[in-house]
Amino acid sequence: MQRRSVLQRLSSARPAALFANTARVQCLITSLPRQLQSRRSLSSDAGAGSSPPPQKLAFGQPLFETHPHLLKRGEVTPGISALEYAMRRAKLAAELPDNCIAIIPSSHVKYRSGPVFYDFHQNPDFYYLTGFLEPEAVCVIIKESGQPKGEHIFQLYVRDKDPKAELWDGARSGVEAATEVFNADEGFNIDNLELHLEPYLRGARSVYTDLSVFPSRAVSVFHASFVHSAPDTFSFVHRIKKKTVPLAPVMHGLRNVKSAAEVANMRKAGKISGRAFNMAMQERFLTERGLHAFLEYQFKVGGCEKEAYVPVVAGGENACTIHYTRNDETLKNGDLVLVDAGGQYGGYVTDITRTWPTSGVFTAAQRDLYSVVLSAQKKCVSLCRENANLSLDAIHSVAETELKSGLKQIGFDVGGRNMDTLFPHHVGHFVGLDVHDCHSFSRSKGLVEGQCVTVEPGVYVPNDDRWPVHFRGMGIRIEDSICVGEEHPIVLSAEAAKEIVDVEALGESIRPV
Repeated sequence: MQRRSVLQRLSSARPAALFANTARVQCLITSLPRQLQSRRSLSSDAGAGSSPPPQKLAFGQPLFETHPHLLKRGEVTPGISALEYAMRRAKLAAELPDNCIAIIPSSHVKYRSGPVFYDFHQNPDFYYLTGFLEPEAVCVIIKESGQPKGEHIFQLYVRDKDPKAELWDGARSGVEAATEVFNADEGFNIDNLELHLEPYLRGARSVYTDLSVFPSRAVSVFHASFVHSAPDTFSFVHRIKKKTVPLAPVMHGLRNVKSAAEVANMRKAGKISGRAFNMAMQERFLTERGLHAFLEYQFKVGGCEKEAYVPVVAGGENACTIHYTRNDETLKNGDLVLVDAGGQYGGYVTDITRTWPTSGVFTAAQRDLYSVVLSAQKKCVSLCRENANLSLDAIHSVAETELKSGLKQIGFDVGGRNMDTLFPHHVGHFVGLDVHDCHSFSRSKGLVEGQCVTVEPGVYVPNDDRWPVHFRGMGIRIEDSICVGEEHPIVLSAEAAKEIVDVEALGESIRPV
């Protein structure tokens, strides 16, 4: 194949070409750099006297040509350009040693029963490198010896077009789109993975991957869940004895610091979701399920693609269960309701928790406990900046100290292991393409500009006689998604009200007259 420098790769990265027999296609082709024109196999009969009407464009995901209301020109996925995806692949190649291969599979469709499937969620590492949103695909980055830093071959293996299958499951992008839309150097049918990849594997010194087909190392269930659904897809890789290296630490190191475009997507998700929370605080809901449905609707109507995760909508004592997701109880007037929810935009999520009184106004005890959590949360948010020289683990220690001091002032016994009961979880985690993003990246490392984290202190008071009677059964958590700045944090979910005066102002419409 014709090799291109890293500069040529980045300058020529392009969004969807049009698979249609139109004059516009010819214009696109002739305007491309010369080194790319040989890679396009499209032609046009538009100059002839009677050309057939253009075919309807159909891909396995939204593109600018088919969904201009969702994407801008030049974007592969909302907010993220073809150029940025190409830069990501070049950065990965620069991290790899010479004469090695990285293999990143897509997620596969998971089934509830028979042909009934769950909502598809793409492997975030695969998503980050390709922007390709279909299952049954593989990204391969080949780093040959003696090449300039970042130089690589990008192979993309995908399902071919299949009219019969597409009648049931919707359009596929197809093999041609692997090169023409997603900028692969080589695009192949996933059924021919062994044929095209095996020669490179045999010549490689090592393989970077998180596939479970290698018995030489333990692979977590998390990684194994992303392996292609057909069990024999990677069996040939097993036969070729190669040194294997976990890819997740490399990928998570790259993904952990967000670009301006990624932060913009997360800010949009946070803005939409935060406004939905505020609308919810102005309504009276009879059930947790009704509140959940309202938020999901507002997320999507506001512009998010879907919920970022299964939400917690916990009224009263249910809030003391950290990951309560049944959401099937009634909401009692005068109780608190804790909601941990958020939307997803352009693949990127926001993670927000708010706790508010169903009556629209805090009782004295609710106000006291809420104030303790809010004070700790605001203190920790202020430390999410690079020049604070703190890690998430260090900020967790600050949260624990602040909560302990505040709880003691309002009558709690915080001696012994009591704080392990009252504040049993970490103060935060990384967030991005997943709600718990880059799980292999250590929370003990100092925060740097561009990382995105959550800050979510909480207090959960069991309903027993170890605790002051007027606080028993209360659960309060306050959480924002934060982008770490050099000197100041950027609150990505700033729209969601959390000050007591603001929460009660929103609840004024539901108070009894």
